[in-house]
Amino acid sequence: MTASSASMGGGAPAGDIRGLRRARFAVAAVFCVHGAVTGSFATRVPWIQEHAGVSAGQLGLALAFPAIGGSLAMPMAGAVSHRFGARPALRVLLALWTLALVLPALAPSLLTLCFALFVYGATAGMSDVVMNALGVETERRLHRSIMSGLHGMWSIGALIGSVGGTVAAHLGADARLHHTIAALVLTTLGLLACRSVLDVRTEPEAEPPPRFALPPKSAVLIGGVAFCAVFAEGASLDWSAVYLRDILGTSPGLAAATTTAFALTMAVARLAGDAIVDRFGAVRTVRFGGLLAAAGGALVVTAPIPALALTGFGLIGLGIAVVVPLAFAAAARSGKAPAQAIAGVATITYTAGLIAPPLVGGIADLTSLTLSFTVVTLLTCGLTAGAGLLRPAPAGDVAVPGDAAIPGEAAASGERSA
Repeated sequence: MTASSASMGGGAPAGDIRGLRRARFAVAAVFCVHGAVTGSFATRVPWIQEHAGVSAGQLGLALAFPAIGGSLAMPMAGAVSHRFGARPALRVLLALWTLALVLPALAPSLLTLCFALFVYGATAGMSDVVMNALGVETERRLHRSIMSGLHGMWSIGALIGSVGGTVAAHLGADARLHHTIAALVLTTLGLLACRSVLDVRTEPEAEPPPRFALPPKSAVLIGGVAFCAVFAEGASLDWSAVYLRDILGTSPGLAAATTTAFALTMAVARLAGDAIVDRFGAVRTVRFGGLLAAAGGALVVTAPIPALALTGFGLIGLGIAVVVPLAFAAAARSGKAPAQAIAGVATITYTAGLIAPPLVGGIADLTSLTLSFTVVTLLTCGLTAGAGLLRPAPAGDVAVPGDAAIPGEAAASGERSA
């Protein structure tokens, strides 16, 4: 089902424009809150490991469960949004996600930790799908790219959460107390933000989506482009410090700084990405980004000194930063079930994030870490090859998340770019 043909350009009442601006800031705050949960959790993993009494190998097993939970739950997000409306669905799912932050710290054993992380991942994935669908709809109505900035706000939230977690860990705070306080604060902020997001409702005659459905073919192809970016991101985040330490013999401090620099590069590039996409379009941006990331990967695997490798990782971050936001936007335009398509792309990206670190390590064990990043470099070439799949839809043929026009809201058609 296509969007309503009413346009924002020239005839939209000022109140509607102000409402859209509020909705944009609100969904940006939701992304920030979502990221802050992840940052808060990640910094306390050592405490959680010690409290649960699990080995490094058992911890690795447990940390696979968030991706498993998310991958299984995300295909159901479209049905939830259809049944209750996007705003109420996001309000409940985001609250469940922020409150789920408490669960891993409470787990006293491997079995309970795996269950806690499964729930943590399932709530993360479902809220992720709904907030991205709302982000895409807000972008469509504003007639300008905002998805890259929204994901940049997620990165900012993750940094804020990690700073808070680092302070708590430095003070020796019990993670159960830390995460309880963080969960209550983030839940409150999330509920306040959800009050102003778009209230996307399904038309009464619209057929409800299946409760669990495989993604459409178009979403799988778009997800393949996102897979290349997320694989490079996961590999760089988890292995860049090890690469500089083991391959180039850098100090532990400089090696650790590489990971932080890569994360900051991603955040800054995403915040600036919307202006670039609006200027050059989604396809050219991703094509150039793929070339930039491939050049960075080539620099990493051939660098004789740490400075060049550090530059290479920075180029990878710059090249891949906007791909996932654009993939979500393209998925929402790819057919008549935007939430289902977004869920499909999200599932593929979660899978890429799950398999990238162990696969890089496996290749390194069999051959070398240099060859592992040669594989990463080759995958980034897929961004240039698949960029055309992220092309914006023709004017008047843009799907609305929830498969419906929204009563009482001005709906813009003919989005310029992702």
